[in-house]
Amino acid sequence: MEDIKGMYKKVVKDAFPDTIKIDMGGQVLTYKKKVWSIYDADEKCDVERGLRYGDNPDQPSAMYELANGNIVFGDVRFFDYPGGLTSKVTEQDMLQVGKHPGKINLTDVDNGLNILKFLDKKPACVIMKHNNPCGAAYGSTTAEAFEKAFWCDRIAAFGGAVVTTKAIDIETAKAMVPYYFEVVCAPDFEGGAIDILKKWKNLRILQIRNIEMLQEYKFKRHIDIKSLMDGGIIVQESQPFKIKDKNDLKPAETVYKGETYKIKRTPTEKEYEDMLFGWYVESGVSSNSALFVKDEATAAIGTGEQDRVGVVEIAVFKAYTKFMDKEVFKKYGVPYAIFKLEAEKGLRRMEDLIEIEKYSREAKAGLIGSVVVSDGFFPFRDGVDAAINQGAIGVVQPGGSERDFEVIGACNEANVAMVFAGQRLFKH
Repeated sequence: MEDIKGMYKKVVKDAFPDTIKIDMGGQVLTYKKKVWSIYDADEKCDVERGLRYGDNPDQPSAMYELANGNIVFGDVRFFDYPGGLTSKVTEQDMLQVGKHPGKINLTDVDNGLNILKFLDKKPACVIMKHNNPCGAAYGSTTAEAFEKAFWCDRIAAFGGAVVTTKAIDIETAKAMVPYYFEVVCAPDFEGGAIDILKKWKNLRILQIRNIEMLQEYKFKRHIDIKSLMDGGIIVQESQPFKIKDKNDLKPAETVYKGETYKIKRTPTEKEYEDMLFGWYVESGVSSNSALFVKDEATAAIGTGEQDRVGVVEIAVFKAYTKFMDKEVFKKYGVPYAIFKLEAEKGLRRMEDLIEIEKYSREAKAGLIGSVVVSDGFFPFRDGVDAAINQGAIGVVQPGGSERDFEVIGACNEANVAMVFAGQRLFKH
């Protein structure tokens, strides 16, 4: 049997062509395979290679950058991008190569940027894992944004990709370096930040200067191409950006059997801020999904569940797990799971664990005062009830369910604000 550990260290050769051309009704796009000349310690010389491997070590993979052309369908112009981002990364942008970059590393960075393109109000950070955010946050500084994003889910952030909208300075690097990440990506690194981060020899440090112009991508459209197992493909336009400010979020209202149902309480300014922040983060989360947001940071993220109430319940479960882990880790320097195991063996005080668990229940895992964000409508009121029971005070969702009147009623009973976005955010 092949060495299991060894398979993660090798670079899988691919047989993909150097160029790909796509002809869509006579409009031709030309793509060039991305390769980098990187020093190989085993061969003791620079070696020109593409991606390390695909989703798994036995899957060859390649990344292509657009070399020429664009296409225009009606008023929509695709690929008319100024400069490029992830697919334009060069050897010079790899400030530390670490291990050779793989597909997942770069797609995590790409989806992180897909979220951050909306978060241009102040410094922002997102930590990605398996193409979903573990945490995302605004901050007065990049260091604060990182801290808020990290403590949303310290456990999942292990080995993730950290992406920031502003330069990483020494303060931010010091906040990051105690923890292990696969990738750190920013538009710039100031002072001795890189030297601090290089403590981790396998950390991939990427500089993408065009992040500074990331907001220009808000209104850009691209073509999403999905291959099917039978050789067919599905082509779709990327979703248009509709929610620009709070005025695009409408107070929930519906008509059922001739009667009009309206939400009684409109959001406060702070709630609107959290709703907008959460909606933008939601655009990069696999559906079905639901997020809890508080103080312009994710408090809990539920992803990829088949039913709406189920994904809210998963987000709540994760919130309690991560909240207790944060409290234990900050107080005792070990994960909650380790502390519990040692307490059961008599190596730590079980009373300390019980106290933290009690505090977590009283604080409802930090969800009191949060808003819940849903990428699809609530078909029944149970999903909203589950969020309200944990202290949520606001809801943003697409609207459009036959039972919107029930959901509005649930919010009115609890004096919870709710707005409709009028747009679904499914992501498959």
